[in-house]
Amino acid sequence: MAQRSILFVCLGNICRSPLAEGILRHLVEKVGRHHDFVIDSAGTGAWHIGDPPDRRAISVAAGHGVDISKLKARKVAKDDFDRFDLILALDSSNLKTLRELAPEGSRATIALFCSHALGAADDVPDPYFGGHADFEAVYRLLYRGCATMVEGPSDEPLS
Repeated sequence: MAQRSILFVCLGNICRSPLAEGILRHLVEKVGRHHDFVIDSAGTGAWHIGDPPDRRAISVAAGHGVDISKLKARKVAKDDFDRFDLILALDSSNLKTLRELAPEGSRATIALFCSHALGAADDVPDPYFGGHADFEAVYRLLYRGCATMVEGPSDEPLS
């Protein structure tokens, strides 16, 4: 089986996208398919380049047995549009930015996370200005979407 590459993108790459990356890595490792995937995350903004995820994201993930503490924020790069099969924006604003940044003829499919994974045109809310409960709600939403991507049903399952 050829490797499948997925990039999760939010604004600063410290809350939603590292959570999504960590959750999907955790799920594919759990089913013994981690060698089948390249999973990464990035942000459309450059404020946090090199920083670890937000401490609240790290805490919520750890509470579910997912370690994202070693991830480092980075900004989406032009070559990402050819390195990844699928680029999933966590909200419609970042989806718009990704479509504007995508070089003509790039190979990546760019989609909204909830639309691709859950069949809903919803944004994953940004928990940055919220508290633990907001991060927990985002974790649960991302987990549901990532689990659906791994296990189905989906128009485009990971297998």
